[in-house]
Amino acid sequence: MAAYAQYPSLKDRVVFVSGGGTGIGAAFVEAFVRQGARVAFVDIAEAPSRALADRLAAEGLHRPHVQMCDVTDSDAYARAIARAAAEAGPIRVLLNNAARDDRHKIEDVTPEYWDKCLAVNLKHQFFATRAVAPIMAEAGGGSVINMGSISWMRGRDIFIGYATSKSAINGMTRCLARELGPRNIRVNCLVPGAIVTERQTQLWRDPDADRQFLEAQCLKYRLDPGHCARMALFLASDDSDGCSGQNFIVDGGLV
Repeated sequence: MAAYAQYPSLKDRVVFVSGGGTGIGAAFVEAFVRQGARVAFVDIAEAPSRALADRLAAEGLHRPHVQMCDVTDSDAYARAIARAAAEAGPIRVLLNNAARDDRHKIEDVTPEYWDKCLAVNLKHQFFATRAVAPIMAEAGGGSVINMGSISWMRGRDIFIGYATSKSAINGMTRCLARELGPRNIRVNCLVPGAIVTERQTQLWRDPDADRQFLEAQCLKYRLDPGHCARMALFLASDDSDGCSGQNFIVDGGLV
């Protein structure tokens, strides 16, 4: 069994994760809790979110602070962030993770769908960062980790709304890093490749898809959420205190 790094700077640090109940988000929550961090997260899937918190608490670890919240409702999301900070403490790490990579053709995209797609994949990342920035600054600084995607780098033809949102996160990250740097807040983008999650497995994974990804990747094994979580730990910790405004690609050499 592989032994991975422990980051002393993350012990008791308050971490906030959007979309933390399942998939890569759940891996973030568990990884930070196992580092001794105090984690708060939001999701719209109540059953798996509560189950995750219960499982971690049953192991004697810090119980994550869980709230049900739709991140596309900016006012409700701001209140959820404020409650998390009031109950868990000053937020020093923000993981802007919530997203939906729904497949669609351009003929099926309505103006309403386009707005919804950008709201769930892009808009909330900005407003969450703006909400935590004064909290982080008052606490002495922090780390914002935006979740990108290699989808726009590959030019995939099946989710233009998602890929457009994720490409915009690249520019947003660089601008926010410049603006928030004087407050000792680092902003980086974690860019996953083809990560095997339960959702991917249920909806789109099959032997032919596995074969195509393995042929395209430099590394000849499929990546899982843990690969992203370990990069997030580094970016959140003081070990990465010289990194800001950058893309950190975790894709096994796919692009």
